[in-house]
Amino acid sequence: MIDALYIGASGMQAQQLQVDTIANNLTNMNTPAFKKSRVSFHDVIQRELVESMGDGGVLQRVRGAGVGIEGTAVEFAPGDLKATGSSWDVAIRGNGFIAVEMPDGSLGYSRGGTLRAGVDGFLTTEQGYRVHPALQVPSDAKSLRVEADGRVSALIEGSEPVELGMIDLAGFTNPAGLQALGGGVYRPTERSGDAVTGRAGENGLGELAQGQLEMSNVKMIDEMVSLMLAQRAYEMSTKLVQAADEMMALTNNMRR
Repeated sequence: MIDALYIGASGMQAQQLQVDTIANNLTNMNTPAFKKSRVSFHDVIQRELVESMGDGGVLQRVRGAGVGIEGTAVEFAPGDLKATGSSWDVAIRGNGFIAVEMPDGSLGYSRGGTLRAGVDGFLTTEQGYRVHPALQVPSDAKSLRVEADGRVSALIEGSEPVELGMIDLAGFTNPAGLQALGGGVYRPTERSGDAVTGRAGENGLGELAQGQLEMSNVKMIDEMVSLMLAQRAYEMSTKLVQAADEMMALTNNMRR
């Protein structure tokens, strides 16, 4: 009966994390380029060695011990592209990430979004991370022109466009292994592998789409179904704990 308490508690803990993850997905439904997370579970078992009757041999007995949390992974399924008409909005149509410089000097990776010229004139994301390699925007630039292959030009009134450089894209062997840093920026890990940089539109990388923003890949119906299932599973785990507690109370109250 004590085992039943621990098994039920493990189910409650697992489903609580599931509900927390679904809540975060739903609250970011309208966040541009947001990628939903999912929780992976695994069964927990206990192995015991039991002496067999007669020959003195040893048998192995296996029994379930609840559910464990494997981890939380980000799903990088593409979101719908929404036209904004702004030359400073850039989305990625397909696979790939834009490299950005983090405050500690390392590189983070973003799925695009609204760009702007920072106080120092360099092209940055809306959160202030400088695009890598650095691209300096002239102070009199009225707008940008971003080609599908990553070429960037500044449009200056009364003169020809000024080419600023290239925005290359980076790909990963296992994008689900990236670590989310917030603000739509991710950091490579051992699970994701190192970034492989290339030109947009080549080697399986997507293309840049100017004047568009990638929307969240969260589907409300899918999340609501998952929420109901998690709620029911949590409810059953609490009933299991309650039943085990009542059985222990009966045992403790037995009279000779």
